[in-house]
Amino acid sequence: MITIFIHRDGQTEQAASIDRAWINPAAGVTFWVDLAAPSIPESLILSETLALHPLSVEDAMSAVQYPKVEAYEGYLYVVLHGIDFTAGEHGFATHDVDFFLGSNYLVTVHDGHSRAITELRDDCARNPKILAHGPVPLFHRIVDTMVDHYRPEIEKLEDRLDELEKAVFDRPTQTLVREILDEKRDVSSLRRVTTPQRDVIARLARREFVDISTEMSFRFRDVYDHLVRIADDALIFHDRITGILDAHLSSVSNRLNAVMKVLTVVATIFMPLTLLSGIYGMNMLLPHFPGGDAVQFWWIVGIMVVVVIVMLGVFRRKGWI
Repeated sequence: MITIFIHRDGQTEQAASIDRAWINPAAGVTFWVDLAAPSIPESLILSETLALHPLSVEDAMSAVQYPKVEAYEGYLYVVLHGIDFTAGEHGFATHDVDFFLGSNYLVTVHDGHSRAITELRDDCARNPKILAHGPVPLFHRIVDTMVDHYRPEIEKLEDRLDELEKAVFDRPTQTLVREILDEKRDVSSLRRVTTPQRDVIARLARREFVDISTEMSFRFRDVYDHLVRIADDALIFHDRITGILDAHLSSVSNRLNAVMKVLTVVATIFMPLTLLSGIYGMNMLLPHFPGGDAVQFWWIVGIMVVVVIVMLGVFRRKGWI
């Protein structure tokens, strides 16, 4: 789907197609082209109508690109990642958003699931001032909104980590390790995305590119600060998950040791009892205890009881049980 907004003479309106004359800054036109899950014919807007560099067009049409910023003749090509709101189980599945930032135009390419662009697209239709400030402030608005959408997902992740910490001690299950590793994979994905994305915003905040004014660089610094905090949170979450996994494995090991201790105590107690029953169960003459044949069984049972009591007393004194 293609959405085109054009701002001229103080008015913002939607257009059905792009006039190549708009590309010239002297035309006094500012426009935004949004390509949501573009088809091959729709992508010709990038290569033919706007005459963008073939390498940047190829990157924009590919499924996955890591965050980066590249300067081409007449425009900037920026790749950033947004949170995928259809992610389901894993909150940190992300999607690419590609930006082509020219002197008087902005082109966005995404898979159709960008909440930030959807929000700005609706606002742009109602508020003509959004495009009136130019493509760079619009670009900043989209990026700032994308970064803001990370915070609720991070809070959800923090809540899930709290639940995992409780589950390790309160209700450990056989699937708990899988849940911990799923969260660890999500946090690793978050770190892998936010670190290069933070570097991209840092370059925009340092005014490495002539299209970014001093005022806009200050605004990108604010976005950079948010990404730094997100990256720090990701590092803390990674350490927490590692600690949760270690605690779970230690808990499992302790429970296994407790079971083995009980089984060992039981086996050790029955060893002398088995010896006694084996000796006096042999078909041969053995020394008899006082009394007749009728009390020999009770002598053996009594000896066994005494052995059990003595052994339990010794184990308890040594702190084994």
